[in-house]
Amino acid sequence: MKTIGVLAIQGAVDEHVRMIESAGALPKKVKHASDLAELDGLILPGGESTTMRKIMKHYDLMEPVRAFAKDGKAIFGTCAGLVLLSKEIESGEESLGLIDATAVRNGFGRQKESFEAELPVEVFGPTSFEAVFIRAPYLTAPSKNVTVLATMDDRIVAARQDKILVTAFHPELTDDNRWMRYFLEKIV
Repeated sequence: MKTIGVLAIQGAVDEHVRMIESAGALPKKVKHASDLAELDGLILPGGESTTMRKIMKHYDLMEPVRAFAKDGKAIFGTCAGLVLLSKEIESGEESLGLIDATAVRNGFGRQKESFEAELPVEVFGPTSFEAVFIRAPYLTAPSKNVTVLATMDDRIVAARQDKILVTAFHPELTDDNRWMRYFLEKIV
């Protein structure tokens, strides 16, 4: 059974734990670099990217997460996780630099502009995904190494590069575990 960690410092941690279990994997909450050792994959959950980055730096998690990726381990970032995993953040903040694209924070607006939408996702076939966008970012300027998996209003909201998967929305806030299954089956 695959063991998937969830960075448990801020954000939708328990929702990701539930989603990992529903997809048939073993979840583990990650708070320290030593927690990464026995994982097959890692989730960077939605939350607030600036806060998450500050906490990651405080607990010396930035470099261990980069090393985790360099060791060929899979990482799935949702919403704030997308921002943290991007090569650059449009506002100039530090990122992990693991997916070759630029993140635009709050790209769909502030909290009051949050929404749900039926999102066509080619890898899932004809049935769309009910995506929950909360202060959602998006990606721009992807390199040729980035595979775009979904767009909303011509903005990149899901993408993959090697062992890194990102979504601008929150699949963990639904009962549909197709994104987690995709992560486990195609990326981990």
